[in-house]
Order: sequence, then structure tokens, then C-alpha cells
Amino acid sequence: LLVFLGLALPGTQGKTISRCEMVRILRQNGFQGFEGTSVADWMCLVKYESGYNTRAYNNNGPSRDYGIFQINSKYWCNDGRTAGSKNACNISCSKFLDDNIEDDIRCAKKIAREAHGLTPW
Repeated sequence: LLVFLGLALPGTQGKTISRCEMVRILRQNGFQGFEGTSVADWMCLVKYESGYNTRAYNNNGPSRDYGIFQINSKYWCNDGRTAGSKNACNISCSKFLDDNIEDDIRCAKKIAREAHGLTPW
């Protein structure tokens, strides 16, 4: 049983992206200068919101935050549990918990574009 749990746990923890890889991803996806922000700003956000973990999850009570950018279910995605969710990114929150962060990036940029910066975080 312990061997099984040891093998199962890493899969539930998600992929932790290295700092260097995250910088590369942010640069390739046009985050430098995006809505007056820098790659350093986004690195700080990702570090403190999710610890670079693609499957980070935080329960805030009435809403939840999902993924590497900790995108909130009240405004940006639909988790099927948050009353009155706006789902402005038009996506299921569960999509932010996989290792493919392309959809996370699109939604994070939408959030920053609408807020003209990082104030929602």
C-alpha cells in the first residue's frame, strides 16, 4: 500500500516548472511589457501564488483558485461549484490543473488586459 501511495502522490502534485523554464515561457508568450508588467512581475506572481506548480489549488471558501496563475472561479473559470461564476475566460477551471499551461496563459493575459495590470492578484 505504501509503495502504491508513493507512486500515486507525485501525479497529484503536478509539474513544478523551474524558474529558468518559467522565464522562457513568459518571454515566449509576450509577457514582457504586457499591460505595463515585466517578466519579473509575473515571476513574482507565479512564485507566490503557486510555487510554479501547475496543479496548485486554493479553496477561498465561496470560490477557489486554480493552476500556476491561481485563476479564480468566481470571475474567470467555471468549476461547477462557485455560485454566480462569471466564467469570463469561458473555460472549465479543471483545465488550469493540467501540465499544459497554454490555456492558463491565455486567461492570465485576459485578466491582466481587462485590469490593465496585475491588480486582480
